[in-house]
Amino acid sequence: MSTFTFNTTPSVRMGAGLLDELGAITADLCGNSVLLVTDPGMLATGIVERALASLKAAGVVAEVFSDVKADPPEAVVMAAVDAAKGQGGVIGLGGGSSIDVAKLAALLASNGGTLAEAYGVNLAKGPRLPLIAVPTTAGTGSEVTPISIVTTGASEKMGVVSPLIIPDVALLAPELTRDLPAHVTAATGIDAMVHAIEAYASASANNNPVSRALACEALRLMGGALEQAVKEPHDMNARGDMLLGSLLAGQAFANSPVAAVHALAYPIGGHFKVPHGLSNALVLPHVLRFNAVTAPKAYAELAPITFPKLAGLGPQEAAAAFADELAGLSQRCGLPDGLKGVGINADDIPLLARDAMNQTRLLVNNPREVTLADATAIYEAAL
Repeated sequence: MSTFTFNTTPSVRMGAGLLDELGAITADLCGNSVLLVTDPGMLATGIVERALASLKAAGVVAEVFSDVKADPPEAVVMAAVDAAKGQGGVIGLGGGSSIDVAKLAALLASNGGTLAEAYGVNLAKGPRLPLIAVPTTAGTGSEVTPISIVTTGASEKMGVVSPLIIPDVALLAPELTRDLPAHVTAATGIDAMVHAIEAYASASANNNPVSRALACEALRLMGGALEQAVKEPHDMNARGDMLLGSLLAGQAFANSPVAAVHALAYPIGGHFKVPHGLSNALVLPHVLRFNAVTAPKAYAELAPITFPKLAGLGPQEAAAAFADELAGLSQRCGLPDGLKGVGINADDIPLLARDAMNQTRLLVNNPREVTLADATAIYEAAL
């Protein structure tokens, strides 16, 4: 019998037009005042205006914090914390960075603590303000995860990992992702697929049957939908499958945590300002090939679920084909096929490898031990 813990967002609501119900949902949970956390790009889409109109109609007074940046630095997080003080709750509207900032604003505005005290696993302390997450990308799954990632200093990333910051409500409206640029759809989609893959294969002691089942369904949905969502952005069936797949993958890795793909991706984003999803895509097939030398079983099981044409292969052959198909999917979706495509050269690899080895929280979950020499070789293969 398995022994595990599984935590997730208490209420998940999905459907077309749900943004118009945000006001009623917020009034029930947060009362008559709320901080809406978003980013400058969202202000130009009309989505924030729709959200504010729904809030106003429900009698909720909303303050907008729109200074979120990708890979948010500590200063942005603390500015959002200050803005959340005195509010009845917090809404994160946007991509993963906005939702991550909203989580920490809800936590620290309520408990009076500091980021330094919250960094790490299960070190955060409550209480927190009520929290609603409205994702506008199908990628991070932050609406159902206990994780917020913050950039500290020039390039290092640290995480707050605690069930305290799992949102109370995740509101998914597929049309909010419709107008994403193709490269954002592609990169965030691969990011979500990485979440499912790493959750399924995780060496964590909390790798559990619920996470594995969710990961399989996430990959079934996204393996069939990502390329279509990139090429036909107004296909709401594909958009819906990607958004639901991203949420399921988020639930999976929230409880069976990610590993070396993320550990090697973080330094790429930190030093070269490459978006997180693209960073993951660039190293994904190379990490899988490395892991498959000693642990091909998980990838062989996922291969035909994600790509049905890979059914019937042996473990090593299926694992190799899985890595190849994922690399091909990234390329068909228009993403660069190597680190050189984002300005990274061989001379940069020692720095990336050293920083990757600092990601011990993630590396411990990898199904094969990663040494400094291994990380270097993976980056070299990814050039």
